[in-house]
Amino acid sequence: MKFNSALLIILIFIQFGYAQEAEIPEDIKEHLKERVNEGFNPSVALAYIEGEQVSYFNYGNTEVKTGKAVNEHTVYEIGSISKVFTTILLADEVLKGNMKLDDPISNYLPKTVSVPQYNGKQITLKDLATHTSGLPRMPDNFKPADYNNPFADYTVDLLYDFLSSYELQRAIGTQYEYSNLGMGLLGHILELHTGKAYEDLIKNRITEPLGMTMTGIAFTDIMKANLALGHNEQLEVVSNWDINSLAGAGAIRSTTSDMVKFITANIETSDTSLNRAMKLSHEIAFTDDSKNFNIGLAWHFGNKNTITWHNGGTGGYRAFTGFLNDTNRGVVVLTNSVSSVDGVGMKLLDAPVTLELPKKAEFPDVVEISNEALDIYIGKYQLAPEFIITITRKNNQLLLQATGQPQFEIFPSAENKFFLKVVEASITFNNDETGKVQGLTLHQGGQNMPAPKIE
Repeated sequence: MKFNSALLIILIFIQFGYAQEAEIPEDIKEHLKERVNEGFNPSVALAYIEGEQVSYFNYGNTEVKTGKAVNEHTVYEIGSISKVFTTILLADEVLKGNMKLDDPISNYLPKTVSVPQYNGKQITLKDLATHTSGLPRMPDNFKPADYNNPFADYTVDLLYDFLSSYELQRAIGTQYEYSNLGMGLLGHILELHTGKAYEDLIKNRITEPLGMTMTGIAFTDIMKANLALGHNEQLEVVSNWDINSLAGAGAIRSTTSDMVKFITANIETSDTSLNRAMKLSHEIAFTDDSKNFNIGLAWHFGNKNTITWHNGGTGGYRAFTGFLNDTNRGVVVLTNSVSSVDGVGMKLLDAPVTLELPKKAEFPDVVEISNEALDIYIGKYQLAPEFIITITRKNNQLLLQATGQPQFEIFPSAENKFFLKVVEASITFNNDETGKVQGLTLHQGGQNMPAPKIE
């Protein structure tokens, strides 16, 4: 009997698992190297999945210039990717018959909480899971003591106070508006309903079954030892975020190696309660035909609904993950700065993306102003009927907070002129002839938007 030597080699490779790795294109690798070398990202950790084959590409350090080299076990904050963990927990409860998507959320909250309604209609679990509840992105009583760790002191009592006092501005279930508040509330409701902490739910139902040993909220010693430190736009090290009462919105930390297990489980089909819950979370749950927009339970759809994805960001991190529908291909991209990596993930999933380096931010020189001089700017400024900009001072730093948004630092560049670093925007304060501040003008996106000062 005569053997075909080439066939024999192929059989040996298959038998011993030597199949070729899923390949990351060289232009993607070069782009990521350039992002790090040019000072946009201290590091990038990428994983590309194609069936059982996974290819990793890691470049950069856990701390800019001085940290250790990153790898697939380096820990990053994944921010809002936590939201799909939250909705998978919800889907699991639904499939087990313990909850229904159309249940009013008031069924699960204390009777002392007056949940807002609109024309008699109540917010449901599905509304929270699809960002269609009518609740804002952030509560207006979100006023952190430390803007470097802004969620740390936002309590359940503050959450309940906001819900009981808020008036919805539009019909429930009719319009998509991304809401960290709504998804954080959903995570809290799951805690109340199950009697278990959010992190325990994640561990028991998702991370432990999938062997995701480096994924969680509270740092273990090994997670801390493998942590990539977060960096702001100036590549300065920033604090990790502690998200407590709103954990379901963005509290999880993970690695590319662990997230590969998560995405692989979402791609495959198996007869497990977890996989069935994942599949339910992928189904279209809200459609806006006027915008050709669909969303699942937190999962977004891109490139004409061919990609299922979610991204995330905290004070010093950005993350992207997703998969190409009806294929075995997926991607995870994590970085320890606020320079987005979404485009890399989308391109690997066949979206028509052109990869370019971000535009380097340029800021004016900061001038010194005394605390007494800063105090004249403190107050509330009305940009629109339901949109207020609040200026406060902490030590010698002015802070800006818009309705439903976190606080941000603003920096003086001249008398009456300040700028932000988190976005391309600046502010001019307007004085009358006596020197009293009468209002401000917000300069952003080519527009000059006046906001009179109000009592």
